[in-house]
Amino acid sequence: MSEPENDTDALLSRLRLIEDQPLEDRAAAFVQVHDQLQTRLEGSDSSRSHG
Repeated sequence: MSEPENDTDALLSRLRLIEDQPLEDRAAAFVQVHDQLQTRLEGSDSSRSHG
């Protein structure tokens, strides 16, 4: 299995766990996921523009 598939599976598992939480906890967990994805995407954009 390739790395992107592992990343996708991990993200989907994490999102399923978040969906089972109370609303207040879900909101905070989704903010964390958003922030981590944004950081990762911005990092990949940065490395492409310098490469």
